[in-house]
Amino acid sequence: MSNDKTCTVEEAQDISLTVFICLVYTTGFLLNVFSLWVFIFRMTKWNAGTVLQFNLAISDALAFPAAPLLAAYFVNESKWEFGSFLCNLKIALISIHIYGSILFLTLISIHRYVVVVHFKRSLRMKRKAFVKKLCFGVWCFLLVCAIIFGILLSDTKVDECKQCFSIHQTRLVSKYFIINFVLVVFGFLVPFTVAVVCYSCLTRTVTQVNSKSLHSQSVKTKSLRTIGICLVIFGFSFFPLNVTRTVAVVLKKYCSECSQLFTQVETAYYSSYVLAGVNCCLDPIIYFFGSHSFNKSFRRSVTIKRSQQERDDKTETDTSNSANRNAICPVSSEMV
Repeated sequence: MSNDKTCTVEEAQDISLTVFICLVYTTGFLLNVFSLWVFIFRMTKWNAGTVLQFNLAISDALAFPAAPLLAAYFVNESKWEFGSFLCNLKIALISIHIYGSILFLTLISIHRYVVVVHFKRSLRMKRKAFVKKLCFGVWCFLLVCAIIFGILLSDTKVDECKQCFSIHQTRLVSKYFIINFVLVVFGFLVPFTVAVVCYSCLTRTVTQVNSKSLHSQSVKTKSLRTIGICLVIFGFSFFPLNVTRTVAVVLKKYCSECSQLFTQVETAYYSSYVLAGVNCCLDPIIYFFGSHSFNKSFRRSVTIKRSQQERDDKTETDTSNSANRNAICPVSSEMV
């Protein structure tokens, strides 16, 4: 395979990928930074669900530092010129973001299921202290996996051209193949199945129980909405990535002569990273529509800012009127 084929991506693909990656990840970063601000400075009372949502926002915000590295890689015709450390860092940030989001979305689904279906039972998943320990364990697991991925899938030379986290890295084809199927099964299918089961059980419980309490109905509706959004994010953001990556590694390992098909799958594979990044923009919907406390804190923040702006405008108007009167009064005195 020639150097051009190996190291160069079509120019149109480079431009579109760069633009969309920068746009999506920047938007997601701003939304999640604002969400973290609301969590930290505006929410006075946290529960187990709040802790899970806060950690989800952190995992989404961590995707932003990887965006410039991804964009620069595509602009530079898929040639990696930033060293092994930044390659490992890019892999670590991407893996922490994607699989951190998947794990925390799954835990949020489990939590909403437990709160509604087992509302009379005292389960650990309802306790904030236990959920904090659980989140700490998730972060330790993500960090270990990120280090392993960074070591196993570091940058390599392909026809004298260094590449990083690319399906063209011939020396890593077997590793990509094995790691891909481990991630598909345990990093996507199992969490997605758990979320689907939680949604199905929750739906069945809500339809069977006829509660006249407005609060109970509100909790059930919010829970259904939360898990439903989680499933939509799974399907829209993470399903294409797992499918295209699986097809790509299979073609690379078993069908080296399928160059034309591989090129099309490659374009779809890299484009799926944009969809995976859209998850950063969709997750804040969970906080706003699935958390009454976050919604209330957000609205209170907007109201406070609006009131402060109105007071500032009123103060500025009063100051201006006072200055005008002071300027007019001496003239009137002389006329008298």
